[in-house]
Amino acid sequence: MNPVELISRAVQLAGRGLYTTMPNPRVGCVITDADGNVLGEGWHERAGEPHAEINALRAAGDKARGATVVVTLEPCSHTGKTGPCAQALIEAGVSRVIFGMEDPNPEVAGRGLQMLKGAGIEVEGPVLEEECRALNPGFIKRMTLGLPLVRCKTAVSLDGRTGMASGESKWITGPAARADVQLLRARSCAVVTGVETVLHDNPCMNVRADEMPLPAEQAENVAEVQPLRVIVDSKLRTRTRSFILQEPGGVLICTLASAPEEKRAALAAAGAEVIVLPEREGRVDLGALLQELARRQCNEVLVESGATLAGAFMYGAHVDEIISYIAPKLLGSSGRPMFELPIAKMGSVLPITITDVRAVGHDWRITASTDIER
Repeated sequence: MNPVELISRAVQLAGRGLYTTMPNPRVGCVITDADGNVLGEGWHERAGEPHAEINALRAAGDKARGATVVVTLEPCSHTGKTGPCAQALIEAGVSRVIFGMEDPNPEVAGRGLQMLKGAGIEVEGPVLEEECRALNPGFIKRMTLGLPLVRCKTAVSLDGRTGMASGESKWITGPAARADVQLLRARSCAVVTGVETVLHDNPCMNVRADEMPLPAEQAENVAEVQPLRVIVDSKLRTRTRSFILQEPGGVLICTLASAPEEKRAALAAAGAEVIVLPEREGRVDLGALLQELARRQCNEVLVESGATLAGAFMYGAHVDEIISYIAPKLLGSSGRPMFELPIAKMGSVLPITITDVRAVGHDWRITASTDIER
């Protein structure tokens, strides 16, 4: 296989860690001999466990000496929970490394490649950089801009309504779409919702193995690590018996300094972490919230909320991608909108670019990137 084919294979391997590597990047690695025969493969399976290169080296064994290593991301040069992969490749005696993209982590950022070159190893790349970057959009954004990638998920009728005027909204979309949302949650480091959604819908906002469209063993493995559940609650109206507080995994409630101290204590006693964030126009500053999530090493954040909070994320230019599940139903003109946005003129509309449209069961999923200037 040529370098492009080998990197393509490494990209496929990296995808196996889609739901389990956070906050680390998803990485795949292939080791071949001089004739292109595969000697070993590996991918980063879970944070805290060996990186892709180490797993591939173990699979190749002594055959790695003099071999070519093909990896989607520059081998790391620093010691975190595991040792530096660049040093491991040097010690294994490999002769050539083909990489997909440089590591945007400031602790690496070319240093791994320099270590390899300094040891006399031939280095080639980047190869298929766009495909390799697509593996880790959140990690790249956090490393370069200090913010997580934000997706906003909506479930709407064909006429763009998320629920009836009464608040009734279960279920707009079908089982296949709801199962697909489980995969969105599973790849996210945090799921953000608002207190209104918690009060009206009493959701769990967790990843549920029995609802994921994955093999049972894989689904159980994925669900072992739950995303951080985040509630934006300026006045601390979240009830201590809410379902979102009962599930395994962490819950972070973001509020203002004016929130009653006794409510902070009650929610903390119920298992939530309550933090005070800066105020912006009487509400929690969403920019400050995203900075806090980045500080907590969140790469990808999923917003699942009502129209008010979703609109605030959109209007504040905090959303990178919209994923909208559209059901073949009409809820009528009195139903709730997808976003609450204070737009009165065509000249003020917020542009988006549709990047993918596909059927999910009886519903349709539209993915769009935002073109809002930040």
